[in-house]
Amino acid sequence: MNLRSHLAQRLLRLPPPSTRDLTVEHDLRVPMRDGAVLLADRWTPESGPAGLPAALIRIPYGRAGIIAAQLARPLAERGFQVLIQSTRGTFGSGGDFDPLRRGREDGLDTVRWLVEQPWCGEAVVLYGGSYLGFAQWAVAGQLPPQVKALIPSVSESAFTLEFLREESYGLEATFGWGLQVAGQEKRGALLRQALRLRKERRAWYTLPLNEADTAVIGRRSDYFQNTLDHDADSPFWSALDHSSRVAGLTVPVSTVGGWYDIFLPGQLRDFQALQDAGREARLTVGPWAHISMGVGVTASAEALDFGLAHARGEKPSDRAPVRVFVMGEETWRDFPSWPPPGYAPKRLHLHPAGALAADPPGESAPDTYRYDPADPTPAVGGVRMAVGVKSGRVDNTGLEARADVLTYSTPALDKDVEVVGEVSAEIWFRSGLPYADVFVRLCDVDGKGRSTNVCDGLISLSDADDTTCARVQLWPTAYRFQRGHRIRVQISSGAFPRYNRNLGTGEPRATATTLRAADQQVLHTPAHPSAVILPIRRPD
Repeated sequence: MNLRSHLAQRLLRLPPPSTRDLTVEHDLRVPMRDGAVLLADRWTPESGPAGLPAALIRIPYGRAGIIAAQLARPLAERGFQVLIQSTRGTFGSGGDFDPLRRGREDGLDTVRWLVEQPWCGEAVVLYGGSYLGFAQWAVAGQLPPQVKALIPSVSESAFTLEFLREESYGLEATFGWGLQVAGQEKRGALLRQALRLRKERRAWYTLPLNEADTAVIGRRSDYFQNTLDHDADSPFWSALDHSSRVAGLTVPVSTVGGWYDIFLPGQLRDFQALQDAGREARLTVGPWAHISMGVGVTASAEALDFGLAHARGEKPSDRAPVRVFVMGEETWRDFPSWPPPGYAPKRLHLHPAGALAADPPGESAPDTYRYDPADPTPAVGGVRMAVGVKSGRVDNTGLEARADVLTYSTPALDKDVEVVGEVSAEIWFRSGLPYADVFVRLCDVDGKGRSTNVCDGLISLSDADDTTCARVQLWPTAYRFQRGHRIRVQISSGAFPRYNRNLGTGEPRATATTLRAADQQVLHTPAHPSAVILPIRRPD
């Protein structure tokens, strides 16, 4: 009995395979245009027809163990042959590991080599999530006709740029991933990573920040240092942005995401670009964070339905272009597009005494709190990407009890309120310092008073000592607030370490060492009508 096969079938909720007997050809040599040679493994059924559709997976994390068991094996047992390739500079592949920035050239060279192999057949499907999904977007625009479908999950065409923005630098993701790939090929890498978790979490507070990686692993992480030195708009990262190619992609795409995934905003932009260009595409978004078995289950199902059908020249199962999980209602819903029709923006205004209502505010004094970067407002649940950290929907009671968090709530709802689409906020804000962050979180408060986070976002200000309207783009969502519940908005000045703490000085994030606390004000008057803007379902 092949235990790995049975375990993968159970975990991924797959139908029984046509075979569990596979052959693996190791270390196939794939030449690149600059002379480097990348290594790949080919998984095929021991017996069966020649020329099966090929699933291509390009990965920087190795080709063996649990990766092969969850990615290559399930597809090879159910109709594909699978080529899983180590990206440049990783796990035996030649060249230097330059994360993400060689994805297009190496990916195109690999696809060209693959379709020229006598065993390849007439159909290729690109597959995988996160970095593996970006590897698919990176080759958009120059794909040969043999490529029949792309199935990227929890990924986007401008990979990692979302959390390299000057106004919302994602410390947790950049630091954690930089450390992970810096030591991933050492013996016992997973054990080493687990043993250093406490040390890594202490290092989040290191000043200057450009010494944090050395404090944990004894050397610099090239990727982390590059994120400190170059913002998202820097030409340095231009090789990571393939968003301009998405609309021209004629290959069918099925993309899988999560409401608490760090790449969701860009993923939805990619889907909208395909949708607006009239391309064949479908979108599935569940109640998941980046690392979630739900993503793996759904992506595997899409590979065997959408991907295999297109590879065979057949039609995939009939379903709406958009399928999303509506939290609060806890059910799946189909829509013709994203954002879906039938929802209109509605402003809920902040009022004194912690009230939230559709009516504009009257004259009132601002609410105040003190933000101290020496004790930064913590990130609690939500969009997280760190090992051992709880993500997604969590109890916010402890967070809301902090003196540096303001809350504004509606009365108990007299009917259900459904919110599906893009969420934003306009918060009139003033600080004692020019440099400050504004973090906004939407929550659902149940009948027992438990507050659960729905979505959130952050923006940094450099003129915060003047009265400023902070326009915050929150994560998109699909949520039903039930009758008897209350809608709540949190306002604070951080979510550390998801976002780097604002030290209050305006110094470069890499070298800043001085911490300055500040008194913050949130205004709610006729001239300064702070509000959250929700896409609420119109009455039928």
